[in-house]
Amino acid sequence: MKIETVILDWAGTAIDFGCFAPVNVFLTIFEDAGVTVTLEEARKPMGMLKIDHIRTMLEMPRINEEWKRVHHQHFSEEDVHVLYNQFESKLMESLATYTVPIQHVTATVQQLREAGIRFGSTTGYTDFMMEVVTKHAAMKGYQPDFLVTPTQVSDKGRPYPYMIFRNMEALGSKSTKQVVKVGDTTSDIKEALNAGVWAVGVIIGSSEMGLAEEEFLALTADEQQQAIEKTKRIFEKTGAHYTIETMKDLPILINKINEVLANDMNE
Repeated sequence: MKIETVILDWAGTAIDFGCFAPVNVFLTIFEDAGVTVTLEEARKPMGMLKIDHIRTMLEMPRINEEWKRVHHQHFSEEDVHVLYNQFESKLMESLATYTVPIQHVTATVQQLREAGIRFGSTTGYTDFMMEVVTKHAAMKGYQPDFLVTPTQVSDKGRPYPYMIFRNMEALGSKSTKQVVKVGDTTSDIKEALNAGVWAVGVIIGSSEMGLAEEEFLALTADEQQQAIEKTKRIFEKTGAHYTIETMKDLPILINKINEVLANDMNE
């Protein structure tokens, strides 16, 4: 028994270093509604279906109180949908520019494909958004074998496991033990754990680290290491089986998991 399938998240994992396309829009739509939110608050639910992300932000105690102070009432489901419609509109204006593959992604995918591994993908974006993302990412050299969005599983995105199961079905995966899910948020880790597959957090370029590529490269070696260790601890606390610094480390990790699987078979 060995790893047959790798399922990658999109923004912050395969493309869009730092996952900035949605974050900037979350900040804008709340500001337009008179409620200032922090970068940390905007990133916390990252990886979820975007309307669920907005609802989760509104439920955060500080944002909830600020919303009531500004609007003189508790937020409603109508408010959630108004914010989401604004989010979708603004995101679509800029989405194509955030589709550059992160360093090592295309080379690693090619290397592992040559070893017989199939590549699926899951996302917090809708079908409509992913039409833009997949088209432009493919033009830049990245195209997994399969994609599942929350739209295709009755909007039950992360942390539900259904997008992973749909990938497994389409790619012919025989066992959850032979599937690795790689993502850059705690929602990705929870999705993998709920599906019973190997949960791997990728650190550099992740939404969890929250730095643009220029910001990360501008740090000293010690500062970079501190940021890496902090992000690693968050993934491990969430329950990740493993973490990798970049996608370049994935082939070595898969060899390690294959050894674990071989030892389990021999016991």
